Amino acid sequence: MSKQAAISQQRAPIYEALQRFREMRVVPFDVPGHKRGRGNPELTAFLGKQCVGVDVNSMKPLDNLCHPVSVIREAEELAAEAFGAAHAFLMVGGTTSAVQSMVLTVCKRGDKIILPRNVHKSVINALVLCGAIPVYVNPEVDARLGISLGMQRQQVARAIEENPDAVAVLVNNPTYYGICSDLRAIVCMAHDAGMRCLADEAHGTHFYFGHGLPVSAMAAGADMAAVSMHKSGGSLTQSSFLLTGPDVHAGYVRQIINLTQTTSGSYLLMSSLDISRRHLALHGREIFHKVVDMADYARQEINAIGGYYAFGRELMNGDSVFDFDSTKLSVHTRDIGLAGIEVYDLLRDEYDIQIEFGDIGNILAYLSMGDRIQELERLVSALAEIRRHHQKDPAGMLTQEYVEPEVVMSPQDAFYADKVSLPLAQSEGRVCSEFVMCYPPGIPILAPGERITAEILEHICYAKEKGCSMTGSEDPDLQHINVLA
Repeated sequence: MSKQAAISQQRAPIYEALQRFREMRVVPFDVPGHKRGRGNPELTAFLGKQCVGVDVNSMKPLDNLCHPVSVIREAEELAAEAFGAAHAFLMVGGTTSAVQSMVLTVCKRGDKIILPRNVHKSVINALVLCGAIPVYVNPEVDARLGISLGMQRQQVARAIEENPDAVAVLVNNPTYYGICSDLRAIVCMAHDAGMRCLADEAHGTHFYFGHGLPVSAMAAGADMAAVSMHKSGGSLTQSSFLLTGPDVHAGYVRQIINLTQTTSGSYLLMSSLDISRRHLALHGREIFHKVVDMADYARQEINAIGGYYAFGRELMNGDSVFDFDSTKLSVHTRDIGLAGIEVYDLLRDEYDIQIEFGDIGNILAYLSMGDRIQELERLVSALAEIRRHHQKDPAGMLTQEYVEPEVVMSPQDAFYADKVSLPLAQSEGRVCSEFVMCYPPGIPILAPGERITAEILEHICYAKEKGCSMTGSEDPDLQHINVLA
């Protein structure tokens, strides 16, 4: 980073504007109705005067998120520079909003988009909204871990060759488990075919600031990337960035964002993006070097327990696992006879340790700038005790997270079609018209337009039995499922 860039990154324009506003003691005859907290003393006591005092509405000194011309625009310019993007948009609807805006920018009804099936539900939700047609590159599955891997170059090339009318290729960078595809190669393949390349970087914010981590989407030449600053970047929950490359029309992207994003952008979220961007730009390399060291230490200690497998860069194979995010502490639990969700529940209920998620075979402890070695040692000790006290025979456990879908019709057509509700056990062979997923991570087991098979039903019932939080269906207990009439 140049000296001039480093100096500019010390600015935080939204934060600075809010500080100036606080000192002005403006009389509020506008929204929000709590009037800087005076009207809701319980809320003020809970969140604090500092917080509710800057929960304000758009006004000239503070700019407007829908059409920024001053401090928000400056914050976006600084973010674009920090991330190596042509433009950065502040997003206050989470990375879901960023992902959907990304897809809606490049796709309209009937357009094809090439993507892996192990995408977050927000991607398929975007297809429901715009009517685009998914062309799935079904990922390879790791036989031992049962998890889906990245997109193989040959499969992407084949999908592009067989669908030359597709408008874009979307890539997870990385997956929830930390696995990365060969993003640079996929970008080149997409561009050579006249397609856009989009990256869901919900779990890859730190790629832009760390050293020795997988390549970021902007550095790889992708056209757009959705970045969860609130995950590994330190900002408040629900705040994200949408990044674009030099060949994307920023004015049109703004119009797309404004179709769905609130006109009352939260200054708590926006200032947290502004402050966190400054923090990462100035200190990110040092921060994430420490995070990688902590994760490597934890992997070594967990693997020394026996029975667990904390996996890492040894999975890399040059293609479907082209790279690995070393900050991700993913642990395979099936060999001790426990599903990941069972270990997740034990850690929370018996040890007061809250990890990111557990599925049928793995857990993920999400490490970032706020973690310390002493907490990791507590996690390692708890895992050792869980093995000692709760280990079972792994015979009969499901071995695969990913079930390859049979796509019958587009997500939009299926979602809006006439439907009936059937008992789950009677739905085999029918076409699903809603989502079914374990959350987190929020990757659909079933999406609208996919056929319900015996294997999928077994997976759903097993996940429910083990205690996974099942979401997406109209029936909150998932005793019934909506299918095409």
